Amino acid sequence: MSAATEHRKVVIIGSGPAGYTAALYTSRAMLEPMLFLGPQVGGQLTITTDVENYPGFPDGIQGPEMVELFRKQAERFGTVCIDGAVKSVDLKARPFVVEAEDRTVTCDTLIIATGATAKYLDAPGIETFKNKGISACATCDGFFFQGQKLAVVGGGDSACEEAMFLTRFASEVHLVHRRDELRASKIMAQRTIDNPKIKMRWNTTIEEAVGDQKLSGLRLKNVETGEVVEEEFGGLFMGIGHVPNTQFLNGQLPTDETGYLKVQPGWTATEVPGVYACGDCMDPFYRQAITAAGTGCAAAIEAERWLEAGGWQGEQAAAG
Repeated sequence: MSAATEHRKVVIIGSGPAGYTAALYTSRAMLEPMLFLGPQVGGQLTITTDVENYPGFPDGIQGPEMVELFRKQAERFGTVCIDGAVKSVDLKARPFVVEAEDRTVTCDTLIIATGATAKYLDAPGIETFKNKGISACATCDGFFFQGQKLAVVGGGDSACEEAMFLTRFASEVHLVHRRDELRASKIMAQRTIDNPKIKMRWNTTIEEAVGDQKLSGLRLKNVETGEVVEEEFGGLFMGIGHVPNTQFLNGQLPTDETGYLKVQPGWTATEVPGVYACGDCMDPFYRQAITAAGTGCAAAIEAERWLEAGGWQGEQAAAG
């Protein structure tokens, strides 16, 4: 263990809506939580420009500003925020051991709110135009592309769902897929193909995103013929999935096949008593700030009640 070691009743890993909400609730319960901010403070909200679908902000709010408000509110009630990432945890130890970059902390309860990272294509211009015409969340950003010609890249259920959702706003949606058939479920694939506002771009890859201050077009390559064309597009949406940020756990908690943490149905409790998961690291379906905050609240309440029941001592007494 590193030199600086301390004990907390609650440690929270992650600083998105889930983590900050868990911190707010546990700090108001006088549990004095410590929250590790992680490598991307604020999670995906920090790369989100206009947030218009979070209740309480009728004029919308910038993602980074919302994150700062979350932090101030949590700190107001006593949350201790720590810069840096958690390197590893030991869930077999009692209390749990959290190894960070510059300290070791032990805790009675652990709330994991590490989120997920959207996958982006590795092609020229993609990084340049992130949040400048390129997005990984149609539900979050589709509204801002009213009447525009849009592209979605991918071939699974995620891509089909993004494309279908965007037809509410776009003049037309082009689904760009490198193969000649979709990986999506048969029903979802057929609905997508049959949608009159969706144009299938089979056997096609995105070679480059182009534009000036924002995205204005894409260079598309037909992988069968080798032909490359440049077309105007008002926006590009990633539909190639997300990667939950759970690797640091080293398999100590059950996950699904893609790495999302498994929790008890209807709860945030994991299979290890005293360990809870909330937000996008356990939610592959909604992936919204508001739902992440809701599960952060749930994790905090579950952790508080578990501690009230005696924590590990209560578990042992019940078992005995």
